[in-house]
This record gives sequence, C-alpha cells and structure tokens, in this order.
Amino acid sequence: MGEPIGPNLGFDLVRVTEAAALASARWMGRGDKNAADGAAVNAMRYAIGSVEMDGVVVIGEGLKDQAPMLYIGEKVGTGKPPQVDVAVDPIDGTRLLSKGLPNALSVIALAERGALYDTPLSYVNKIAVHYAARGSIDITAPVATNLKNIARALHYDVEDLGVVVLERPRHDTLIGEIRKAGARIRLISDGDVAGAIMAAMDDTGVDVLMGVGGAPEAVVAAVALRCLGGEIQCQLWPKDDAERKLVYEQKLDVNRVLTTEDLVRTDDVFFAATGITDGELLHGVHYFARGAKTQSLVMRGHSGTVRVVEASHNLNKLQHISNLKY
Repeated sequence: MGEPIGPNLGFDLVRVTEAAALASARWMGRGDKNAADGAAVNAMRYAIGSVEMDGVVVIGEGLKDQAPMLYIGEKVGTGKPPQVDVAVDPIDGTRLLSKGLPNALSVIALAERGALYDTPLSYVNKIAVHYAARGSIDITAPVATNLKNIARALHYDVEDLGVVVLERPRHDTLIGEIRKAGARIRLISDGDVAGAIMAAMDDTGVDVLMGVGGAPEAVVAAVALRCLGGEIQCQLWPKDDAERKLVYEQKLDVNRVLTTEDLVRTDDVFFAATGITDGELLHGVHYFARGAKTQSLVMRGHSGTVRVVEASHNLNKLQHISNLKY
C-alpha cells in the first residue's frame, strides 16, 4: 500500500459529486440517459481536477477509447500526493434519472493505491447488511437461512426485514425464495450502490441487499460499508459465454467468497455521494430562484465518521459548472 491519504479530502470529494449532481439534475425525467451522463461526467471531470491528490481512475465509465467518459486509467487530481485509486460513478441510476425516479446519486470513492479489487467480469452475486448483522451472513447458504440469521442479529422477526433486490428476470427465483421466507421486498430498477448503503444505514426501511448486480458497484459500495461498519459478500457471476471463457482462461474462482476486506483492502478510504433525485437515502437537487440545494453524504473509513452535508448553491456564481457544454 502507499502512503496514508490523510484526513482532509472528504469535503473536496463532496464538491465533486455536488458538481455532477447539479449538472445532471436538469435532465431529470427528460428520457435522455446519454445527455444526463455526459453532463455529470463533464462536471465531475472539471471538479475533480482541483482535488489535491495523485489519483488514477480504477473504476470508471469505460476504457480510454470511450472518452469523454471518465475512463479506467485516467489520471485525476492535481498530481500531488497522496497517491490514490479512484472509483467514480457520475450517476448511479442513469435510467432512474432519465425517468424522474427516486434514488439517483452521484458517487466517488477513494482508497490508497492498490487497495481496490479488480475483476474482468461485469457482475457479482452479492449480499450486504448493517453493522449489527456483521458475521450473520453466508452468501453460499440458502436465502431463508441468511434471512433468519440476519433477523436474529437485528432482533427482528423475518417478516419485519426489508430486502432490496434489483428487478430483473434473473432474480425471479431469488424473489420467490424471499417471499417464501416471509420477508418484505423492495424492488428497484437500478441503483444498487444506493441499495447497499441503505442496507447498512439506520432508519432507511432496508435491512438487506441481495442479488446479482454490477461488480464495480460492489466495490464502490464496499468502500461505503468500510466506513459504515457494514458487511458485503460477493461471488463472481459470469454473464455470458464470453465471460465464462474468461473465467476458464484466467482461472478465476467463481466459488470464492469475496468479503468486504477482499473488495477494499484498507480502512484508509473516503466515500462521497450527492443525491440527484429524491430518495430514501438522500434528497435530490432542489432548484430555487438563481440557485439550488443539494444533500450529500461524506464518510471516512479510519474514523467511521459519516456526515450529511446540506448545501445551497448560487448558480450565477457557478458558471463553470452550469454553463458546461454537454
């Protein structure tokens, strides 16, 4: 691992996610995912350039030839220490934003260099829980067993548990098993980073995230769970023949259980997220005359501190963000 990151990057990162949220929120409900994503990427790239760090994007929106996305391997920040790996998701829930649905976020995470898990596969099967349920989950166990153990750890009845699941055909069997066990289900169309964080926080109505979702999103969520004290377990999930070929060629172990500590190998991490649309986790961008309000989370792994940041922005003084051409 590299040198420690230090304590002062949190609010710089909030400014990055605020910029992406402010730029993309104007596309809410307009049905254009690409335009919304382009707005968020451009604003995030502009804002991240002033953060004092020597950053490399290790989880981003694509490869270098897919620019103008924030691509994997892109150098970000001022180039000064500390050396960090950066995970970005300018919009977690692009489809949510394009349809005006809840829980779209702008997200960034940092860890010391070399600490974030990397896989060539697109998806993992995952389960994530609150810190009070740490040690109660086993992704290889039956769904009903996990729900029973989680409920016991939380001092709930299984019928009181709220389980968040991405609404996909691949989850039909999982949903049936959750219903048979008696737990409540909240189906979401996108945004399983937000789902994992809601499972790890108090008073969200969500206690567990289950199901197959993005592998990069699992790593980003693991950074947040490192800060919150929650737990996530994953297993690689090849989506098609091409990925099954990769598993064979690279001798990847799809049976291995990846823990929070495997996904993020340090507590020296930061996480920040700003709401774009209103949701259970964060308020979205709210506009008023000549300005807008945002709500963000910022967390630090070493201290476990979680801050909610509410900000009022004078858009007339933020022309460098609001007038970006997308």
